Amino acid sequence: VRGEALDTVAAWKEALLLLAFVVATFAAVRRLPGITAVDGLAAIYTVAVVLYALIPQSWLDGDATAKGELLAIRHHLLPVAGYALGRLTAVWWADRSRVGAILALAAAGVAVIGLVDLALISLQAWRESGVPGWYREQLALDYEGLSGLPENWIYNTGDEENPIRRLVSTFLSPLASAYAFLVGIVFVVGRQPFRWWWGVVGLILYAGLLYTHTRSAFVALAVGLVVLAIVQRRFAPLVVAVASVAVGGAFLAAYPSVGPSTHYTEEELEFLRENAAEDSGVPSSDPFSPSESSTESNWRNLRDGVEAVVRHPQGYGLGNAGTVARRTGVEIKAGESAYTELGIDTGLLGALAF
Repeated sequence: VRGEALDTVAAWKEALLLLAFVVATFAAVRRLPGITAVDGLAAIYTVAVVLYALIPQSWLDGDATAKGELLAIRHHLLPVAGYALGRLTAVWWADRSRVGAILALAAAGVAVIGLVDLALISLQAWRESGVPGWYREQLALDYEGLSGLPENWIYNTGDEENPIRRLVSTFLSPLASAYAFLVGIVFVVGRQPFRWWWGVVGLILYAGLLYTHTRSAFVALAVGLVVLAIVQRRFAPLVVAVASVAVGGAFLAAYPSVGPSTHYTEEELEFLRENAAEDSGVPSSDPFSPSESSTESNWRNLRDGVEAVVRHPQGYGLGNAGTVARRTGVEIKAGESAYTELGIDTGLLGALAF
């Protein structure tokens, strides 16, 4: 299956979301939730996305294609659909813990699949799978550093003989997997009364989080647990937050030694050496160093994105930022952060509402 047929098949997630939304609306129609300030912000954000989809690109100095605008509409409005589904489901199911339990257990399933993958499936099997073709042919994302797989599947230790795999699981992404685990962990820690089986689920989720090697998620988890401790007026989440920081830091330091090692192909090494030769700096492989290559790149891209939004606060129109711009072959005016991408696509209005 290729081309538009595969695009249609890949839309099963949107179809499932739509079905869930219709069912939740029907179930909650007699007692719809009252309008809140956050609902108002969601409405403003939605109007901004639709408005910027209608404004001609030439008026905003944008370069996006019609396909790019359609992809951007989908990208920017999916969070609104998820938010609306959550609001309706909270009315439909008075016991909101059922929703949290489903999310936590689903995330635990993702963690188990990812851990089994790291233990039993080689990176070469992924290289020979349909995944590189999916990114290259369907998403127009041509990754060179890892035989067509996204480069962030690997933690580059700086040692050609010792690249370390990161957990990607069903999301095919360490970042997406990490934030699913994070949400599940916050739910588990917030359970009252706490049961031992939730402790098992929490450990599975945390193990998965560790193997994603996603430092931003470690920080976000600690912040989320501190907020949970304040809201619930409990000391336990604060203790877990401190413990997670300590364990996460130790795991990051030890990852080059304990992580699942793999190997580069000769073609990958040739590309990586050429790429490294073009970099005049000497990036560090220390995960705690501000000059570590990934950290340095993230901060640079974030700073550039903020500057671009400040220079052009009215935005450029949908499809001029992030992965959508890369997929459609136009200049990427900002990336790295959803906020800067929204500032480029929908101006400060959309970004602030989001």
